[in-house]
Amino acid sequence: MAAENPFKRILKTLEKPDGGEFGKYYSLPALNDPRIEKLPHSIRILLESAIRNCDEFQVKSKDVEKIIDWENSSPKQVEIPFKPARVLLQDFTGVPAVVDLACMRDAMNNLKGDSNKINPLVPVDLVIDHSVQVDVARSVNAVQANMELEFQRNKERFGFLKWGSNAFHNMLVVPPGSGIVHQVNLEYLGRVVFNTDGLLYPDSVVGTDSHTTMIDGLGVAGWGVGGIEAEAAMLGQPMSMVLPGVVGFKLLGKLRDGVTATDLVLTVTQILRKHGVVGKFVEFYGEGMCELSLADRATIANMSPEYGATMGFFPVDHVTLQYLKLTGRSADTVALIESYLRANKMFVDYSEPQVERVYSAYLELKLEDVEPCISGPKRPHDRVPLKEMKVDWHACLDNRVGFKGFAVPKESQKKVVEFSFHGTPAQLRHGDVVIAAITSCTNTSNPSVMLGAALVAKKACELGLEVKPWIKTSLAPGSGVVTKYLEKSGLQKYLNQLGFNIVGYGCTTCIGNSGDIDEAVASAITENDIVAAAVLSGNRNFEGRVHPLTRANYLASPPLVVAYALAGTVDIDFETEPIGLGKDGKKIFFRDIWPSNKEVAEAVQSNVLPHMFMATYEAITKGNPMWNQLSVPSGTLYAWDPKSTYIHEPPYFKDMTMSPPGAHGVKNAYCLLNFGDSITTDHISPAGSIHKDSPAAKYLLERGVDRRDFNSYGSRRGNDEIMARGTFANIRLVNKFLKGEVGPKTIHHPTGEKVFVFDAAVRYKSEGHETIILAGAEYGSGSSRDWAAKGPMLLGVKAVIAKSFERIHRSNLVGMGIIPLCFKAGEDAETLGLTGEERYTINLPSSVGEIRPGQDITVVTDNGKSFVCTLRFDTEVELAYFDHGGILQYVIRNLIGAKC
Repeated sequence: MAAENPFKRILKTLEKPDGGEFGKYYSLPALNDPRIEKLPHSIRILLESAIRNCDEFQVKSKDVEKIIDWENSSPKQVEIPFKPARVLLQDFTGVPAVVDLACMRDAMNNLKGDSNKINPLVPVDLVIDHSVQVDVARSVNAVQANMELEFQRNKERFGFLKWGSNAFHNMLVVPPGSGIVHQVNLEYLGRVVFNTDGLLYPDSVVGTDSHTTMIDGLGVAGWGVGGIEAEAAMLGQPMSMVLPGVVGFKLLGKLRDGVTATDLVLTVTQILRKHGVVGKFVEFYGEGMCELSLADRATIANMSPEYGATMGFFPVDHVTLQYLKLTGRSADTVALIESYLRANKMFVDYSEPQVERVYSAYLELKLEDVEPCISGPKRPHDRVPLKEMKVDWHACLDNRVGFKGFAVPKESQKKVVEFSFHGTPAQLRHGDVVIAAITSCTNTSNPSVMLGAALVAKKACELGLEVKPWIKTSLAPGSGVVTKYLEKSGLQKYLNQLGFNIVGYGCTTCIGNSGDIDEAVASAITENDIVAAAVLSGNRNFEGRVHPLTRANYLASPPLVVAYALAGTVDIDFETEPIGLGKDGKKIFFRDIWPSNKEVAEAVQSNVLPHMFMATYEAITKGNPMWNQLSVPSGTLYAWDPKSTYIHEPPYFKDMTMSPPGAHGVKNAYCLLNFGDSITTDHISPAGSIHKDSPAAKYLLERGVDRRDFNSYGSRRGNDEIMARGTFANIRLVNKFLKGEVGPKTIHHPTGEKVFVFDAAVRYKSEGHETIILAGAEYGSGSSRDWAAKGPMLLGVKAVIAKSFERIHRSNLVGMGIIPLCFKAGEDAETLGLTGEERYTINLPSSVGEIRPGQDITVVTDNGKSFVCTLRFDTEVELAYFDHGGILQYVIRNLIGAKC
């Protein structure tokens, strides 16, 4: 089906300045199309990818034209295919991806094909970073102690990923303890420009974590996707995406003294949330760009999910090149990057007159207007200027329960709780800080705020200030580079003195890995209904995320985290009230410990050096002793352990043959679930803790797993048996069959019994019955989750009939072989008189060649009803997946050489 690239005529040679050549590249200027000159830089990356991958099957010439004509086509919500240059995984999503690859190898082997052909077709970078829990804090031995506990909990998962790193080509696994995925991506993995066998092209990446966008600060187009999209990209398949609008965000001037990059990003987040940028790219430009370091840009890019954009993009300029040199990229690599991007009109040179680019909308911010701030207590875009914090806090105590309210009665607001902390008398009030964490790639990648925090600690220690011993303080750098420059500066000792000892290298408090609060503090909070606070340098502070006992959670710069830890409360006006008493009982104010921009800049200049990055990343893939001691099999086929409750071989390829199963309808199916509108992937996909009475809990107990060792669904994503049992297990699930009752159950229609959804699905399958799902509008909205499609497939669901689908979830259903159908406009189950108790037959042509994307299909019920739906296979590629029974089967047969 694929044809020769019709754009080979614009394949040019990029010459080196001193003779020789860098390689070949597809030249955008060679198209001689004046529309390209006005395109946003972020759209040019999509354009180059479409041109380079054009085969008139997966990517067509008409897709290229849509992108070139972006100014006119993007308002029409047209879809385009996109093939990223690489895929980024972290361990929770990496495990099921490697499980699928291992399964595909087994299937290939069973079909007498060359199983070693199963490898990622684009580079895959997998960073193990989501398992660091702050069990031990305020200790010089915290890193080692937490690492040992991490390996005890996750040894089986780690061993599996280590096997994968040896078994598969084109896959780099960065061991646990190395850092946070996005900081490692920024400092080390980001290529900016690829040179693959002499072909040059821009780096672009999709990752299975929403903050993949951090790499946009480096001029690399990247964003978060679900597991199935990532696996598809990994296997060389295109992603379908709506050609986005691009909001141009002009930055002017420079930040005032004492204002941090965190203050800037919280301000930008508030502005963009107010404007509305969901599904759009944001592209930054303007003279203020020259005043922002690369790390500052990465901080802004990191929080794209919080302001709702797909990307917050910073085109490559001289600041980018300086950062690449700082982080140890070779001079030859930087020269290639600059030459290629200049030649292909993807480089911004602010020393030259700027061509006015076209954007969908325009915003502007004068950097001097940014002021110190924090965000909270429950959402990242609820920014509070520091000078207004005390007033805002008291308003939150008064307000009714909501994003900005706790509804604490007036008579209780000044309550003081007395308790004993390991024999020491202690007190707790509303707003008292119990967690103070310097955490998250958002800020730990930025030397200016990290050294700023250390300077605050130094000044505080010298003045005699201390942090109360019951506040759980921690420092979790995103890479080992941070430790190197903090130690060289001589400032780490001051952070240690205040309790900000390094606890590990990875995601900690920001994703809820806070560990336990001391029992005495926890009891004081729960028994007295205290609204306790956490202050963290993270990117998300939704209620319940940071810690179950901190109802008020504020995002702040690392220096402010230290300041609030010293104050011990968020109920303070830093301008007029002292932070504490220093030596000789002297009052110490915020201004006494806050460093100037000049002090911070000097610390960065003196202590952040290229050799630190080189030394850190030369050693990163060598791992640590615990990783290196993990014993794993050496074979290229995985030796599945049937007793494992973490890693299990899924049945995706059971009884698979060389011949595709072809198009198939659905006959006399029962309705497993009957939904209304807005069923999200959170309702569908297994997430969070495993409920003690659930089918998944029963499965684990039957296999001798103690309840305290259940761990989470996330940690067990490599076991399909558990994940299938956790599908539709959400306790808030609203299923019309239950007539108002909420929970993870349904009706087994042949008997009328009310049972768990999983148990009903197993019964239907054992009885030889197919099942479908009825749904309302926006089925599958929310975060893109692979198990929201894998789970229903394993339960035996053959089709979903809905009023409308979330775009990516519909694509995921197709990828797993499930038929998506849409009711006609103005119709739904209710208007058609469907109760869900009927049996459903969906007639499709017997040959996929007779099916057209978006054609009408008739659905018939056993009680004589008949209605027409739109078949939501939207492209020829999706029809090919359906013909093969799913995307993974399609790839296997293609690799073997079957006629596709």
